[in-house]
Amino acid sequence: MSSKGLKRYKTLTMGVIGTLIDYETGILDYIQPVAKGAGVSIAKSAILEAFGWAASKQHRATPDSSFTAMMAPIYSELAGVLGLPADKTIADGMKQSMQRWPVFEDSVEALQSLKRHYRLVALTNADNWAYWYMSKTLGNPFDDKVTAEDAGNCKPDIQVFAYCLGRQSVSGIARKDVLHVAQSQFHDIGTAQQLGYATAWIERRKGKDGFGATPEPDEVVTPTYHYSSLRELADAAEAAFRD
Repeated sequence: MSSKGLKRYKTLTMGVIGTLIDYETGILDYIQPVAKGAGVSIAKSAILEAFGWAASKQHRATPDSSFTAMMAPIYSELAGVLGLPADKTIADGMKQSMQRWPVFEDSVEALQSLKRHYRLVALTNADNWAYWYMSKTLGNPFDDKVTAEDAGNCKPDIQVFAYCLGRQSVSGIARKDVLHVAQSQFHDIGTAQQLGYATAWIERRKGKDGFGATPEPDEVVTPTYHYSSLRELADAAEAAFRD
């Protein structure tokens, strides 16, 4: 669809982890020193793939848990695969590392640009604790937020999207007014498309092999809009609103 259509939306619901927060770098920053301390040499791609596999397994085992609560069991799973220490303190530290996960270099500026034209709503699998840190790192750009803790479920569960739309309806926002913006085909784009939302896929791994630390989807669906960065979406929106 032409980017001129971006003028039709009033609200952007946005994935946070992987879309705005560079969680692959955050994961590597935590796991690599653990591996070095244990005398284990592991390629970055192997760490991310193991994380994605463990995350997929945990999502299916505890779909009503927040991603934050999944951190320790995910570490325990990938530790067994990668030969890392099966240490409870290290597993618990995986969750604590979320407060230090960095933003993508374009996230803050692009969010400020998008905020001139849209209500911004965080729709995240983090709990409220982790969201607080991530929002602060991003400059607190959101007009509203829905976390997995708020919704009682984790994306890709459709109830998360239903809960979010119910909250936005109080502000007069209908489904047709919403563009869902996210990196993950597994957590976001597939379900949002299925539910009739317009979507903008921010393909952060464009040009790279595999899905990295994100669980592999059953299929890659075609989004309404497709960009390789949030900056590309922000620039397209600026151009659309100038016309």
